[in-house]
Parts: sequence; structure tokens; C-alpha cells
Amino acid sequence: MNIVTEHKISGEPIDNKAPKRPVRPVLWFVIVGTLLAVLVGGLVWFNFFRGQMIKQFFANNKPPPTAVSAAEAKSEVVPNLLTAVGGLVAVHQVDVSADVNGRVTEIKFQPGTHVEVGTPLVQLFDMPEQGDLANYKAQATVAQLSLDRAKQLASRQFGPQATVDTAQAAYDQAQAGIAKTEALISQKLVRAPFSGDLGVRKVEVGQYLTAGTAIVSLTDLSELWANFTVPEKDSGNLKVGQSVRLKVDAYPGRIFDAKITTIEPQISTDTRNIRVQATVANPEKILKPGMFVTTTVVLPDKPAVITVPETAVDYTLYGDSVFVITEKKEEDGKTSLSAVRTFVQTGSRVEGRVEIIKGLKAGDKVVAVGQLKLQSGAAVAISTDPAPQIPAQPPRY
Repeated sequence: MNIVTEHKISGEPIDNKAPKRPVRPVLWFVIVGTLLAVLVGGLVWFNFFRGQMIKQFFANNKPPPTAVSAAEAKSEVVPNLLTAVGGLVAVHQVDVSADVNGRVTEIKFQPGTHVEVGTPLVQLFDMPEQGDLANYKAQATVAQLSLDRAKQLASRQFGPQATVDTAQAAYDQAQAGIAKTEALISQKLVRAPFSGDLGVRKVEVGQYLTAGTAIVSLTDLSELWANFTVPEKDSGNLKVGQSVRLKVDAYPGRIFDAKITTIEPQISTDTRNIRVQATVANPEKILKPGMFVTTTVVLPDKPAVITVPETAVDYTLYGDSVFVITEKKEEDGKTSLSAVRTFVQTGSRVEGRVEIIKGLKAGDKVVAVGQLKLQSGAAVAISTDPAPQIPAQPPRY
């Protein structure tokens, strides 16, 4: 049977049918690769364009310069000072006491007042001694009469010389008794040993005192001693007569002048310090014994050194540094200021200024206030506001 002539079957013979041609895989790879290249190129161009825009934005939008206060490094002679701490003691200070035992019969002073030398302070019971004094005075009177009579008789050769000698001895004994009794009576009246200011009363009327019991403190405030110690290495710079500046916490900001009057001839083997004593006049009587005192010995001046305000130095673990203000010209011809961190070697600090041993020269401008918000190379502008006083005094409450 022929398939072509079969009923309901049409078409050409199988052997004569042509096959369809499939799409080539290479064409698909080309299309996909082209799309990927366009996508990647677009991303690269977008990132490049964004970076350029950001760079241009920051280039045209620089932050304003930081306002700072500037100071100039100066070449000046820094006072050569030796600072130490110590205490004040009175030149004359004592706890007044009685020399003998006795009962207080009268208190003749007011606490806290000023008394002169020899002023009576306390009277002890002295009636027995007053009685003995009257007895010895009577004996002295009788002895004086006997002595005068014996001398008259002896001058006329009516009496022996032995009688005169006996009368003289009796008279001398009576006078000695008077002197001893008067001394005992004077011990019962306690007097001020020197002029000064009295403290708090420590006795009461009727109280029985033993010898040495403190009655009241007596202090001469007209002149005080400032005792302090300095290290052994500085002992060679000390001399009697050098000026000393004193500061006490009770009167901040005030300086009291003193003079070195005594230097201990030996150095302590325990601390290797030498003890120094300065004398300070106290006409206003505002300094008190026992006050803590900061002493500053004025030594001979050193050669001139470079100094900057103390606030200009930044102290860190990595070293001491300052921000030096430099000028530079921009592309548009304008001049701008920038602060560059510069490490320095510092020395002593005196009256709000710091000695710069290395790192600066005279005339350099440094940032005195405002460096905490700076980085090296940051743009700055010098503020017209006045800088705070140096050294700044903390508030007192």
C-alpha cells in the first residue's frame, strides 16, 4: 500500500520532508555578553561619576576655619624660683604656767587680748608667804636696831666687835628671809613672760594647780618663722638673706615677703633634704602659727629663654606639643592660616608661662586657647575675643 494514496492522510512523503534549522548557541552568548558588558560599564561609569561629584562637593564646601586665640613665643628672662612647702611657727610662743603649786584665787586677764611683758595673769593663794614676809621684816627691823646700837658702842670702845658681828649676821639673815619670801610670793603671781596675744583660758578660780600646768597660751604674732625643706641638689643655691615669697591658703592671691635667716648645717640622712628657716614680718597679725605655707625662694636669674602661655602646651603620654600657626597662599592668591602640631621640650613653669627648651623660636605664633578641637593642618582663624587671664584662677566656693 502506498502511504500517499491512503485515506485521510495527506502531505508529502516522509523521505522528502526538510528539517527545521535551530538557533545557534553562539548567538545567545553574544547577546548575553553584550548586555552584561553594557550593565557593567554603566555601573563603572556611575561609580566614577558619583566619586567625581562627591569630590567636587567636598572641594567646594570646605568647613569654616576654627576660631582660636593666638599667642606669640617670647624670649624673656624667667625668674629662677625654687618652690617648696612648709609651715609657720611663732618666734615667741609658750603655754604660760605656774612655777609652784597653789590654788587660783584671782584671774587677772581676758582671753584673746593683747598683753605686755610683765602683765599679771593669775594670782595663787599666798597668805602664808605674806605672813612669813611680815615676820622677816620685823626681824630685820629689830636686827637693824641691834646692829646700829652695837656699832655705836663699839665705836666708843664700850662693846666688843663680836657683838657687832653677831648683830650684822642677824640682820643679814632677816634680809635673806625677806628676799626668799618675796621670791615665793612673786612665784604665786603668774606674769606674762613677753608681749603677745593670749589664747583660750584653761584654768578657773579655785582650781588647784601643780607646777607646770598650762594656764593660757601666749603668742607673739609680730614675727613668724617659715620652716621648709628643699632637696639636697638645690642646697648649693641657698644663702642666708635670700628673698622668699610665701603663699597661704587663707589669703589666695596674696604674697608675703620673707628672708632666709637660718640654713640647717647638716642634711637629713633619711630624706636627703635640708631644713631652711625664713623670717616673715606680720604687722597685720593675719598669719598664724601652724598655717600651711608654699614657699618660693628667689634665686639668681638665668639667661633668656623662649616661653609661651601655659594653656598653649598640650601634655600627653606621647610628649608635649603646641599648635604652631602658619600662613600659606591658596591657588586663588588668598592667604589662609593653619595650625600644625609641633612637639616641644618644656622646662619650668612660672607665673602662667612655660619654658620651651627645644622646638620653638622667638616670634612663632601658637594657639593659646581652642586647640582641643584642632587636628594638625586644620584651618584656623584668630579670634578677636580677649584670651582668659593666665594663670586662670579656679572659682572658690
